[in-house]
Amino acid sequence: MKQIYSDIIPFRGTHYDFGYLQGELLRDSLTIENRKKQWKIRRPRFTIDEQEVKAAIEPFAPEIWRELLGLQDALGWTMNEVLQEFGGYRLAYMRSGCSIYTGSDYMIRNYDYHPKTYEGRYTIYQPTDGGYAVIGPSQRITGRMDGMNEKGLAMGYNFMHRKKPGDGFICNMIGRIVLETCANVEEAVTLLKAIPHRHSFSYVVLDQTGETYVVEATPRGIEVRQSNMCTNHFELLKHENRHHLDDSYKRMDAMNQQQHDISDAYQAFRMLNDTDKGVFSTQYKNWSGTIHTSAYFPKERKAWFALGGDREPVIFDFAQWLEGKSMTTKRILGEVDTDLPFVHMDENVR
Repeated sequence: MKQIYSDIIPFRGTHYDFGYLQGELLRDSLTIENRKKQWKIRRPRFTIDEQEVKAAIEPFAPEIWRELLGLQDALGWTMNEVLQEFGGYRLAYMRSGCSIYTGSDYMIRNYDYHPKTYEGRYTIYQPTDGGYAVIGPSQRITGRMDGMNEKGLAMGYNFMHRKKPGDGFICNMIGRIVLETCANVEEAVTLLKAIPHRHSFSYVVLDQTGETYVVEATPRGIEVRQSNMCTNHFELLKHENRHHLDDSYKRMDAMNQQQHDISDAYQAFRMLNDTDKGVFSTQYKNWSGTIHTSAYFPKERKAWFALGGDREPVIFDFAQWLEGKSMTTKRILGEVDTDLPFVHMDENVR
């Protein structure tokens, strides 16, 4: 078993100042050193145009552009370097797993990916220059792989495939924009239909009404359905599905078989986080091992979080934090059944 951690990063202020703070935290970090080494091996296939990215972001979330400027100033990088790492537009994304289960007042989500991609950052950000406050783990620093905002909108996404990519945003930046700009599921669905998608994902959204929507999104089209479960295959856009989906159907079947015994959020959390329930994955070498389990409660505006399996969640009272209460916890600890390196903890992660 490998001991891992996520740092908790609470911040209230402008997007520029948030970007600058994150740049300061990253400047001499293993995350940045490892990314530099990775780029020496994996050259980008095209040049990212600064004005193209700015023109893409500003109609949806202009404040995030100011966060990128803060990162640039703190790191002393060119904007092209910042966009290559943190821009969230026209970037590459490797395959991943992930499972989501919802009830009328909660969303439980397993994040399944490769350890070398995991940054170990749990952010709680309240902007003062526009946009909703959001709690949740980050990916590529500026993105959010799941989370909940101050209005009680919760979001998580599941990978479908990377074939025939389009000129658009990658999943974690889309997740960030949804959470910062949408107050409810109706607004989230409208945005997901309008925003350009780089790859094919399902975005699951839940709000205080208790309604869950699954938005099946590709660069070629969008479909919307209601369901309380989602893994890694489309139900409506079936012609877009990958050929090898046994693991996705296996996790879906496991949730289907157990959902009749689920009477509350804690039991749902155990179904996804316990390693013997058929949903938690240990396929870390195949880019689909469960690294964290998140839970969001839109009506209470609380969040749970656990690193690794068979864990009790750390509980965050987001509502109290929004009222001004300080966050005293600094780091979340956990362990996963792998010897693979994590980009924020280990040297020479390639």
